Amino acid sequence: MEIGKRIKDLRILLSLTQEELAARCELTKGYISQLENDLVEPSLSTLQDIVNALGTNMSSFFMEEDSNEKIVFKKDDYFEKTTPSYSLMWLVNNSQKNEMEPVLVSIEPHCETEIDHPHEGQEFGYIIEGELVLCIDNNKYRVKKGECFYFDSSKNHYLKNVKDKTCKVIWVSSPPNF
Repeated sequence: MEIGKRIKDLRILLSLTQEELAARCELTKGYISQLENDLVEPSLSTLQDIVNALGTNMSSFFMEEDSNEKIVFKKDDYFEKTTPSYSLMWLVNNSQKNEMEPVLVSIEPHCETEIDHPHEGQEFGYIIEGELVLCIDNNKYRVKKGECFYFDSSKNHYLKNVKDKTCKVIWVSSPPNF
């Protein structure tokens, strides 16, 4: 099997750029390009990170296409990106090929997510813990535990935790955007 070709095929299938895949794996765009052109061979742990970011697992990555669609996702299937301010946990590891992308966002006290620039689609969020301020362009909306938000993704938007407690949000983007 040509690992580089398989990575590229899955990346293109998911409509990810090399830069987007690299960011999800904390690698460089150049390294992804070298992998896809079979100029370098990834370590097992790097390949595992890439495979997870592509919404699959190692056994599926090395198997031919299977018509059995995964329905139930467990903790071992989740993929997480952590920054000092917030973390993103992709709950459905193959969501890039679906119409929705559910992510568990945890925002540290007095921190915020990066600005998500205008894009096609819609966003939905449900606050499962804490409280936050939803910022859409110059508008700000306070959203508390048990409340939700829903908006068109055509404007700059981000989440801000102004409290002393971590805030957790189930955030769904359609089409996938994270």
